[in-house]
Amino acid sequence: MNKTISCYQHTPVLLRESIKGLDIIPDGIYVDMTYGGGGHSKEILKRIKKNGHLYAFDQDISVLDNLPENKNFTFTHCNFRYAFNFLKYFGISKVDGILVDLGVSSFHLDKAKRGFSFRYNDALDMRMNKSSKITAEEVLSTYTTKKLKNVFEKYGELTDADRIANLITQYRQKQKFKTTHDLVNILNKIVPNQNRHKYLAKVFQALRIEANKELDALKHMLNQSYNWLNTTGRLVVISYHSLEDKIVKNFLRNKDAQYSNMIYQNKEAIKYFRMINKKVIKPSIEEIKINNRSRSAKLRIAEKI
Repeated sequence: MNKTISCYQHTPVLLRESIKGLDIIPDGIYVDMTYGGGGHSKEILKRIKKNGHLYAFDQDISVLDNLPENKNFTFTHCNFRYAFNFLKYFGISKVDGILVDLGVSSFHLDKAKRGFSFRYNDALDMRMNKSSKITAEEVLSTYTTKKLKNVFEKYGELTDADRIANLITQYRQKQKFKTTHDLVNILNKIVPNQNRHKYLAKVFQALRIEANKELDALKHMLNQSYNWLNTTGRLVVISYHSLEDKIVKNFLRNKDAQYSNMIYQNKEAIKYFRMINKKVIKPSIEEIKINNRSRSAKLRIAEKI
């Protein structure tokens, strides 16, 4: 089964920098928590030799059309919050590197037609895993006004979250939400003209995060990762918005992703990771020109002490 790229095409972000950050040992064991289009995984496989292995995970079944045939590669279809359970099943107890590329791919935004983008009039789905129960439509249709406000305030960082929540509850008293443009049309009443794209992106981001429980999954996975890494093992994380990046920073400083606020260690505090990049790595101007969606990416690389 030699599979090639079909519908799932994705330009990997910060590819060179993230692969370099893993500092790959040819006979090491590595994990790609977010296989996606496979760009990062395929570069890792180029550097793995006979006794090395790459375990990759993704909750989107669409990626099954784009898996490499390689004896050093094992793929599992699941949310990465369960990845370590599967590693244990495979007989793995320690790994030499973990790569996590967060966020939504261009495939989802442009081609999947599953409601991730406000540019297309599609069903209000937004599930990364099609077998998941909660859709964006269910969030809009069943959450209380207060709960909706919290979603947009917390996950969209929108200052007028109460107005959005009120518009939604008023609309659904008369008719059902069916498509993305049902939501966009009612938001047009309050969307600022100058920052329309950014505003709508934040609304859709908040719904996507809530529907997929993304931040809960991220915290759960990170909190397990430390014990699975070998000493000097690398954790490489690419995030795309401040909510994700804040969780990653908290974890690297405290070995606990649950902190809601930044807690900085003093000189006497225990250090769990050595930061490989003192400053966050961002895409070059050249990469942004090629792939504009990479502009918000932030790469953090840490080594277990």
